[in-house]
Amino acid sequence: MNNRLNSLDALRGLAILGMVLSGSIAFGEVMPAWMFHAQVPPPNHVFNPSLPGITWVDLVFPFFLFSMGAAIPLALSKKAETLPFHQIFFQLFFRLVLLVLFAIFTFHARAWVIDKEPHLGTYVISIAAFACLFLMYGNWKAFVSNQLAIALKVIGIALAISFLVFYPFAYGDFSLSKSDIIIIVLANMAFFGGLIWYFTRNRPIWRIAILPFVMAVFLASKEEGSINQFIFNLSPADWIYKFYYLKYLFIIIPGTFAGEWFLNERKQKESAEGTKKTMLLICFLAIGLLVTNLWGLFSRQLEINLLINLIGAVSLVLLAKDIKQNNLINNMVKAGAYLLLLGLFFEAYEGGIKKDFSTYSYYFVCSGLAFLLLLAFSLFEKMGYFKYATNFLADNGKNPMIAYTAGNLFLIPLLKITTLSAWLDALNTNAFLGFLRGVIFTGIVALITVLFTRIKFFWKT
Repeated sequence: MNNRLNSLDALRGLAILGMVLSGSIAFGEVMPAWMFHAQVPPPNHVFNPSLPGITWVDLVFPFFLFSMGAAIPLALSKKAETLPFHQIFFQLFFRLVLLVLFAIFTFHARAWVIDKEPHLGTYVISIAAFACLFLMYGNWKAFVSNQLAIALKVIGIALAISFLVFYPFAYGDFSLSKSDIIIIVLANMAFFGGLIWYFTRNRPIWRIAILPFVMAVFLASKEEGSINQFIFNLSPADWIYKFYYLKYLFIIIPGTFAGEWFLNERKQKESAEGTKKTMLLICFLAIGLLVTNLWGLFSRQLEINLLINLIGAVSLVLLAKDIKQNNLINNMVKAGAYLLLLGLFFEAYEGGIKKDFSTYSYYFVCSGLAFLLLLAFSLFEKMGYFKYATNFLADNGKNPMIAYTAGNLFLIPLLKITTLSAWLDALNTNAFLGFLRGVIFTGIVALITVLFTRIKFFWKT
């Protein structure tokens, strides 16, 4: 059975393209504040952790995390039934190592890290690094013999390590501590999320029970000499692991439940018995709550936002009851509504909802919205609506590593070499053109990613 879910791939694709778009729109005074991280507002984009609120940019990372959590049971369910634990542990640990290598290598391969004033040679090196990633992570066994596939991976890894060790980087020698923090967090979540799911796959309540202990460590970690502080600071190698990263288990673990519910739907071969009108109402209510929260939490219209969410959550639960013989829809609606409301009731804690430094309100609100948006994608797919758009997003979600690096390591250097970047930079004169700049850049990255997905060439860890 193919365990891929098109709706889950579409959510992952939306998240990864959102990351690309948020980093490629015009900066400075051109764009409004809600087009950036809420805590890094224009015009100077100086980090201000006291600013509460979230924007659409603050949702893309938790949505990607949630999709990673949902993919864990889909990827490991069969293996858990047939393989001993030590093999699963080795696979999870090997994936952790490969993702950490990916984080370190891609960070050092960026032109502005290689040289303080990038030039033609610098951009060529970045493009070569992008090609090297194909050797390291490509699914070569689908195209060549096993021996040649292994040889290509070994060559790629050897080239990457040689580059890291011997290249004289502009900002000091290669360091394990210099890496892409987003990928480091994802590496930790893939490893610990996978282990937690494995040990609790038959007792899901234990999975939930882990979260209060994680919360307890965070809440008491500032108490000098406490066991909480000891656990919080304990790390065999802080460039690969910090307890601080485990805060995102509050998004990964809810995601694993979504993955299990989709698996159960497949096994039981459920088919929703309800009108398209009801399912469409659920979809648009789910998307409407997402938009409402972006408006209400950013503009700080907290009372109105909470009232709308209470009405919307109750409406979703009542509508879901009209769809018979489908536990998936009911479970997704209830989980999404519960976590969303829980997050809103946590909003006042820690100075208001924030991505940085992330708050409990942020984890719960984002998890709740991710449940609802994933359900909306799934229902659209069942009804046959927006098929082209969701398939396009899904093709990006199936190859997220390519989408994540194609901009920094390939497209930007290529634009600089051909001087086309000056044309894009000229679109920084107003908000519309500044956004168009990001759309054009993101669109090209998306097309590059879709190309490799369509020929079934994937990067895997």
